[in-house]
Amino acid sequence: MPSSPLRVAVVCMSNMNRSMEAHSILMKKGFNVKSFGVGSCVRLPGRAGNLPVVYDFSTTYEQMSKDLLRKDGERYRSNGVLHILGRNERIKPHPERFQECRDPFDVIFTCQEGVYDRVVADLCTREQETCQPVHVINVDINDTLEDATLGSLIICELCQGLQQADDMESSLAELLLAAEGKTGRSFLHTVCFY
Repeated sequence: MPSSPLRVAVVCMSNMNRSMEAHSILMKKGFNVKSFGVGSCVRLPGRAGNLPVVYDFSTTYEQMSKDLLRKDGERYRSNGVLHILGRNERIKPHPERFQECRDPFDVIFTCQEGVYDRVVADLCTREQETCQPVHVINVDINDTLEDATLGSLIICELCQGLQQADDMESSLAELLLAAEGKTGRSFLHTVCFY
């Protein structure tokens, strides 16, 4: 077993739905977890599909809820956005950008290939301080409430397997292969260094 708890990050585009659902599930299972977005701002569904509601990452989940209630409370209740914001608010005050975090992690899960590419690119441009490896794994998750839950359960199962492994480095490929067989999904994986 690893001598210290697994340090996990989960990253999606806006630190709203997918990364926060995984954060919630992993936190309940006792993991040392943080969640992030990689976008330039937080985007939520607007009145029209091509007109999102946009917030800065420093805007609290509570402020977003109040703003959306004022704009069209019924719409944001029925589409689940207010529910998501309520859950998020119970976990942390506001969304965070991955690019601004310098905490070390053992494994970083991303929720779509474009996010994976941004995380890997960001890690590769950072100055290496400790040369500690970090595994970046992409679990493609559609940005819906149901898929966020299903994807988060896959991430949780992978974390549990890694936490129980005697040697994370040698067990990871085997765990990913087993997860691919079980879920029918393929996972991108690379190792970066801090």
